[in-house]
Amino acid sequence: MTATLSSGKTRAALRTSARVSGELLLVFVMLAVALWLMGRMWSVVWPLVVGLLLTTLTWPVARFLRRHGWHPALAASAVTVLFLAVAAGVVALIAVPVASQSGELTDGVVEGIQRLREWAAGPPLNIGDAQINKAFDSAVARAQDGLGSMVGAVVTGVGTVVNGIVTAVLALFLMFFFLKDGPRFLPWLARQLPGRLATDVPTVAARGWETLGSFVRSQAAVGLLDAVLIGLGLWVLGVPLVLPLAVLTFVSAFVPIVGALFAGFVAVLIALVYNGLTDALIVLALIVVVQQLEGNVFQPMIQSRGLGLHAAVILLAVTLGGSLAGIVGSLLAVPVAALIAVAWNYVHEQLSDPEPEPTPAPGAPAQ
Repeated sequence: MTATLSSGKTRAALRTSARVSGELLLVFVMLAVALWLMGRMWSVVWPLVVGLLLTTLTWPVARFLRRHGWHPALAASAVTVLFLAVAAGVVALIAVPVASQSGELTDGVVEGIQRLREWAAGPPLNIGDAQINKAFDSAVARAQDGLGSMVGAVVTGVGTVVNGIVTAVLALFLMFFFLKDGPRFLPWLARQLPGRLATDVPTVAARGWETLGSFVRSQAAVGLLDAVLIGLGLWVLGVPLVLPLAVLTFVSAFVPIVGALFAGFVAVLIALVYNGLTDALIVLALIVVVQQLEGNVFQPMIQSRGLGLHAAVILLAVTLGGSLAGIVGSLLAVPVAALIAVAWNYVHEQLSDPEPEPTPAPGAPAQ
């Protein structure tokens, strides 16, 4: 016996599918408009995001001072000054030892380049001086031909540095105001919103704040783990400037991809200059292993525990963020994914029916 399709049920299913598709399309259009507006206001949004991340890092200290009777403005000022002092100390730990050995480092770089040249001239490469000089002349000619583009790149780089300084200053001021007036924001927000939004939005914002704090703490834990492992490896090999390199590794952990590449390049270069090619290759292998462990084991495990996200979700979020917005996208991918999860979980809680109480078995005594 062959079953026939019901025309009424088919039309109802099509109407339901069309309605759901239209609603999803409307949601995606709204998201696209929101992202477009965010891109247009990026000069304001980016300092705001950086200020929030810095505030999550420094808020525990400000909260401790406020609980011990400090005025909010005084506590925020003290924490801001302390943060600047710590940042200056980090820069000093990196810059002072490097500057004190700059002459020796320069001579070592020249010696390292000469050593690489001698190694390339031998087997298996057998690259002679004539080939090296020809390649050098070709590079100089290309540089001269592309002088205009190089000037444009320099101007762009200067503009990027200026924008970075402006962003840092704005983020610092925003951090101060967040530390000073942050606890009053959610009550104020609740008074401005009508109806149920006065409860829902502050609740989601409070949960999102806790999530951002977990992200910053987990990122700091990952950076500290990288700094300790790489620092120990450099110390065992006898590479100089171990402390500056470890501090640089920790700081660069907050900048995905480029930060790790830059810190690793500096460590390999110093190992090559002072210890030779063999130790430089060992350092390179050590950094590759640590970075692989960080990206595929440590970071997903620590962040998934602190943010309530599965490790696979974190890996996919970082990949998607990097492909959409480069370094900034990689930096913001994990906290954005966590905030989306916070909002989704809250909506799911509000839309779920309460679990029915179990029905007592017949003849069972009443509770």
